[in-house]
Amino acid sequence: MQNTNNFLFQAGVIFVTYFYYGVLQEKITRGKYVNENVNEKGKIVLENEIFTYSLTLVFILCLVNYFASWLCLKLWPREEDKTPRGYYISVAITYLLGMVCSNMALQWVPYPTQVVGKAAKPIPVMILGVLLGRKSYPLKKYIFVVLIVLGVVFFMFKEKAKTTPQQEIGFGLGELLLVMSLTMDGLTGGVQERIRAEARPSGQQMMKATNCWSIIFLFIPLIVTGEAVAFYYFAQRHPMVITNLLVLGVTQAVGQLFLYSMVSDFGPLVVSVVTTTRKFFTVLGSVILFGNVLTSRQWMGAVLVFTGLFLDAFFSKGSPKKSPATKS
Repeated sequence: MQNTNNFLFQAGVIFVTYFYYGVLQEKITRGKYVNENVNEKGKIVLENEIFTYSLTLVFILCLVNYFASWLCLKLWPREEDKTPRGYYISVAITYLLGMVCSNMALQWVPYPTQVVGKAAKPIPVMILGVLLGRKSYPLKKYIFVVLIVLGVVFFMFKEKAKTTPQQEIGFGLGELLLVMSLTMDGLTGGVQERIRAEARPSGQQMMKATNCWSIIFLFIPLIVTGEAVAFYYFAQRHPMVITNLLVLGVTQAVGQLFLYSMVSDFGPLVVSVVTTTRKFFTVLGSVILFGNVLTSRQWMGAVLVFTGLFLDAFFSKGSPKKSPATKS
């Protein structure tokens, strides 16, 4: 019962924080930034700028996440983390590559296709968790996860979206990027399973180490591409973006603290299922609140998601929560 309450609390915090995170992220990345310039005639001209500093955004998020986990470990010290450094380096690389591939794929594939790709995340996490993390799952677990994934796909997919000529030309590359993103997600989960089985660090320790290496890997391209300097001048013209980014970082830091705690307590597969269904419940909540009508396909998706979640929760009650660590 205690494990169930702990899971529900962590999942609830993740849902709330990442919902607000999504609102803030859209405000920052898609908002209009008005810049006043004086033309050659001496008249003030208003020009709209857009936020194009994705590397800087991720860098700031990782920085805030690192300090949040560092502060938690200072307030609530843990035993020394004996996880091999190479594991955390691998997680940081695959985590960053997964985000980059997912964002780049939108240049060649329509958004609904990317949604389908993201919804399938638990599947590679489960497969590579078995191959790399030495984790074993019963057959029914695979069935329940597939039900949830199919339900999210049916619920979120929009047939009305049309591909542009640019998307049609680069469709193969977009698909490849989505496959690479899913592979990176699976590798991240697989290595996290290995870390959890061998070293069993706390969620805060995993979060601190992963974000530390992510900061190091992001710093180099920020300097080489000149994005750091460009963002500095952009922030001078629009100082409010700094406040928004810091609030975004704090929001994600709270979410990540609970994400990594869930990885430590329940494993990366459970986390991937929670993050996958989060978008489903967000959209379902907006549908209920604003009285939108669901299509028959969306009702089918909702039934599949709830069926998978219910069966997984019901059959997991009689199973041991944690298996002993595999000794090599």
